Amino acid sequence: TINDETVELVQPYFEMEDYTLMHGKKVCGNVAGLLSWTQAMVVFYGVNREVLPLKANLAKQEGRLKVANAEKEKAQAELDEKQAELDKVQAKFDAAMKEKMGLENDAETCKRKMQAASTLIDGLSGEKVRWTQQSKEFKAQIKRLVGDILLCTGFLSYCGPFNQDFRNLLLKDLWETELRAHKIPFSEDLNLIAMLVDQPTISEWNLQGLPGDHLSIQNGIIVTKASRYPLLVDPQTQGKTWVKNKEQGNELQV
Repeated sequence: TINDETVELVQPYFEMEDYTLMHGKKVCGNVAGLLSWTQAMVVFYGVNREVLPLKANLAKQEGRLKVANAEKEKAQAELDEKQAELDKVQAKFDAAMKEKMGLENDAETCKRKMQAASTLIDGLSGEKVRWTQQSKEFKAQIKRLVGDILLCTGFLSYCGPFNQDFRNLLLKDLWETELRAHKIPFSEDLNLIAMLVDQPTISEWNLQGLPGDHLSIQNGIIVTKASRYPLLVDPQTQGKTWVKNKEQGNELQV
């Protein structure tokens, strides 16, 4: 209930010299207490006049803070809800991206396979002509196979003792003429070496010491293919060297 008027009314008393706690105690202890109480109440009023607006403002600000906190909690709840939705969507997005990457990898692999297949098909299309031609050649070769085998077996059985000229005489002039007379089909340009042995074997023979000329290779064919034991007339010992190297792995005793 203290106001400015009350403070103004007691202010002259405060200005008196004997209005102090010490003078009050000299008169009466109760008077000293009342004197001290009036001074304290005036000081309290002065302080409280500044504090009350602050309290009011504090209460107002606390109200605002409460409203703000409520709004904050509401916003936080909405944020948590949206975050949960975002996490779900992010998980779906990650799964979709993973699936997309898998599909892209599969598509790239399929693309490479398609390119390889296209390259293979393009390459095979060029081979089709050759295969067709080879197929026709094989059919013709099958028809000529009887005569070719006759020439090869005759070569293995009878040509061993003779030189290259006499071997050609037997094959070309005598035996092929006989085949024509009996209408037995054969290859006009028959290559006996290619018919009886492959190129890797010939290369291996050469490494073992067999000379690379046709006569020597024919002799090597007769040695390895004929059913009878060969007799080598070998003044230069080339055949001996070749046989020893060839049969070294079989522990040939000489």
